[in-house]
Amino acid sequence: MSRLIRGVSKNARFVLVDTKDIVQEALDIHKCSPTAISAFGRLLSAGVMMGATLKGNDILTLRTMTDGPLSSMVVTVDKDGVKGYVSNPEADLPAKENGQPDVQALVGRGTLNVIKDLGLKDPYVGVSTIESGEIAYDIAYYYVTSEQTPTVIALGVDLENETTVRSAGGYMIQLLPDAEENFIVELEKKIGAIRSVTELFKGGMDLERILHLLYEDMNDESHEKLVEPYEILDSKEIKYNCNCDKEKFYKGIITLGKEQLEEILAERGEVEAECHFCGKRYLFKREDLGEIL
Repeated sequence: MSRLIRGVSKNARFVLVDTKDIVQEALDIHKCSPTAISAFGRLLSAGVMMGATLKGNDILTLRTMTDGPLSSMVVTVDKDGVKGYVSNPEADLPAKENGQPDVQALVGRGTLNVIKDLGLKDPYVGVSTIESGEIAYDIAYYYVTSEQTPTVIALGVDLENETTVRSAGGYMIQLLPDAEENFIVELEKKIGAIRSVTELFKGGMDLERILHLLYEDMNDESHEKLVEPYEILDSKEIKYNCNCDKEKFYKGIITLGKEQLEEILAERGEVEAECHFCGKRYLFKREDLGEIL
């Protein structure tokens, strides 16, 4: 089962996720190409971290609209889990010279919309530019420009083969308003020195060990190496979760109107709807649509 831990230290708050099972389910549902699942898996992991504190009926949605072959991605997070879809899951590109998937070129440039529905009169909508196509960089850029929150984020997806995810996940560290300058310097040094999150997972590290690695050997103001004290506030399992049902699709189907529904029924004998998020199909026969017809 995929996991999340989050917590706080004197200078920052952090979230770490292992999303291997979530990304595997997304791959199974959407039949993504290797490069597409590398991009989509990163956005799913980012969404889980960004929605780590959602409660009740709160919903967070990430939507990318870009000029690359992937075109667009949508990720929706609530307290029960995460779901998403890709507009062009079969899009693929050759790997880069170092063997890594060319996520940047597949995603391209465009915009990132961050929509937070927290039960208020209007949802919060943040818009940011996608310049790099590297999901981690673009999420960090959103936080700095839209929420004025300096953020370090690392994301990774590693495939065993075209149908199997070996590892997926990442970490996000956000500076608190009164963060000490020394901590910022040391954190930048640490991020530059450690291996990528994919390599850390490949080396057998779990979330707690990665967290310890991020915080250990920080120099304090007296230049003594120590572990910056931190506290894990929450540790929980997370899952790919779609809450679609036939009633929700019925409400959408009837918006087609009587005339169009009659045409579809005359041609096919039934109306079919498919969920973008989980691929589940719902069939409506004439007797199901008696009220509108």
